[in-house]
Amino acid sequence: MNAMTQAPRTSIAILTMSDPEQGFRGNRANFIDLILTGKKLGAFVFVITTDDFRSGGKRVYGHVYHQESGVWVRQLLPAPQVIYNRLPSRTDEQLPEVQSVIADCLKQKSVRLFNPYFFNKWTLFEWLNDNADTKHFIPATRKLTSPRELANFLQTHAMVYLKPVRGNAGKGIMKLETYTPGRKYWCKLSIQDRKKSLVTNHVNFAKLWTWIKQEIGDEDYIVQQGIELAESAGRPFDLRVLVQKNGSGKWRLTGIGARVAGVKSITTHVPRGGHIDNPENALVPSFGARKTPIIMRRVSKAALLIAKRIEKASGHKLGEMSLDLGVDQNGRIWFFEANSRPMKFDEPDIRETSLARIIEYSQYLSRPRTRLSPTRKGSR
Repeated sequence: MNAMTQAPRTSIAILTMSDPEQGFRGNRANFIDLILTGKKLGAFVFVITTDDFRSGGKRVYGHVYHQESGVWVRQLLPAPQVIYNRLPSRTDEQLPEVQSVIADCLKQKSVRLFNPYFFNKWTLFEWLNDNADTKHFIPATRKLTSPRELANFLQTHAMVYLKPVRGNAGKGIMKLETYTPGRKYWCKLSIQDRKKSLVTNHVNFAKLWTWIKQEIGDEDYIVQQGIELAESAGRPFDLRVLVQKNGSGKWRLTGIGARVAGVKSITTHVPRGGHIDNPENALVPSFGARKTPIIMRRVSKAALLIAKRIEKASGHKLGEMSLDLGVDQNGRIWFFEANSRPMKFDEPDIRETSLARIIEYSQYLSRPRTRLSPTRKGSR
């Protein structure tokens, strides 16, 4: 099919960064899945880079995937109606030229961009803590502004986590646990490193802080109350929840997966040694077959409440997010993190639905009636 002569109803561009050798960066397998799903659902999907985007232009250069040959071809195409933001990293997003592209997209009436920015952990907690419907999901959280801030926090909480404000996939996370009085050491520090944790013991706060300061350098961190999570086969787990907007522009649950911590790991991230499990399988040993469906419904309700709050507070149009939610040993639900660029869910049913919803929501955005509701301006 020639994209220039037979353009389907909705034209969707996946936004990423250019690459001098391969043309563009990003997860090509993921892009291909989106392109093929779009084809099934009556949408033309292609890849565009920030270098090729031209504000207000009627034509853009984009990368088209030819399924028969498995070849990508860069060609001149009609400007897209919708842009799906898959910029690979925060570093990319902060480049002045990329910021300019995002700003141009948000100002245009002829194209709709959703999920314009990565989330900031501290800002998320501020937004959710300021709302009566979501504040009870939030562990005690502070900005790590000084050693005194951490010392005071450790007097109240025997277990705390230190998390980089702009981190992802568990990188840079640290766990602190104070010992009961009378022990040789005062505190244990665990630092996430690939698939296990580096553990050190410290006799006092001064020595602990020296070690921590070396690790965090100039990076911004938060300090957060540690939660005793429910366990599966003796290992803590949390729930990875994907929520997306559907073809009517409404937030819906796409799926829930469990992520179980690896051996000697302080996080449940799969790249850090965790593994995937069915959420019901993970919950039943702690809560039983009767209570598990109730908890699953509460998790779904919490995820949708949180997503709506984040979108409203951000002031931008959002179409999807993944959420890390924990269930403690008493069945209480806690919010840990949200990601505006969700990683691929490996569960087949979640994966299939997620691809369809990206296309269907983009088709919704492309309809003329949705252009009558401009995005409210506000903070990220």
